[in-house]
Amino acid sequence: MAKRKRKKKSKRRGRWSQRVPETSDALTLEQGVFTKGSPKAIARSVKRSAERSHRRKSAPYRSAMSMLTFYINRAGKGLSKTRREKLEKAMDELRALYDKS
Repeated sequence: MAKRKRKKKSKRRGRWSQRVPETSDALTLEQGVFTKGSPKAIARSVKRSAERSHRRKSAPYRSAMSMLTFYINRAGKGLSKTRREKLEKAMDELRALYDKS
């Protein structure tokens, strides 16, 4: 019988999706931004972070929307219905802040 080679386990722990907001050239977010009470507060915080960030590569509006969408997608089925609705309303608030639609 032929011997199988075992794959070496990576030393890197955690999920890639956790590292994206921390190390990517997206945004530098404030701590706990997605757990704020109101959609308007979330939208204002993400907008402020997008406009102040020196790490982003695209326009502030696009970076802010991307980060909100990424967070919703990353949470997946683990995100409660009320939290998902609050984050989607935050996206609507962000559109209003940037006068988009």
